[in-house]
Amino acid sequence: MKDIKLAIIYYSATGTNYQMSKVAEEAAKDLGVKEIKFLRVEETVPEEIMKGNEDWVKHYNATKDIPVASADDFDWADAIIFSAPTRYGNLPSQFSSLMDTTGPLWQEGKLVDKVVSGMTSAANPHGGQEATLISLYKAMMHWGAVIANPGYTDPVIFETGGNPYGFSMVGGSDLSEKDKKAIAAQVKRAVSLASKIKA
Repeated sequence: MKDIKLAIIYYSATGTNYQMSKVAEEAAKDLGVKEIKFLRVEETVPEEIMKGNEDWVKHYNATKDIPVASADDFDWADAIIFSAPTRYGNLPSQFSSLMDTTGPLWQEGKLVDKVVSGMTSAANPHGGQEATLISLYKAMMHWGAVIANPGYTDPVIFETGGNPYGFSMVGGSDLSEKDKKAIAAQVKRAVSLASKIKA
């Protein structure tokens, strides 16, 4: 697993998916992954709109120096962990804009066998988490990527709500120790699959 290049790419308005991604980063480090890029999706909403939500402005200012993800990072990585909130069961427009830049890589076959895994959040327990993860994975099916959803491969998945598509939570909640273990299990699955493919 040590020779795997892992990109962790997230979009977060108020911090939930940022926190989930930081847990994923720590889990990857614990597995011995040496090459990790921790990247945010570029914010495209004007600051005038963000000003209507104090938490949004606060989080943006606190994290704006984190490098912004680009299609080059998709090319570089062996495995990618994605995290983004749901918007009516779909990905946020900011995230979709990044995905739209991957066309040239897809045409050249450079996304084939990339190992991908997704996490999400919503304002309530049934706010579209599963639909958002399926929406994310649809693009990756076109790539020919290998989807490393957690399934029920670890008992902790049952203990945190049992989402086999990827870790999900209610936005604004604190991550419990079980949540962190579920994220770690998902990262382990993705990195392990990437290691087997790269071997």
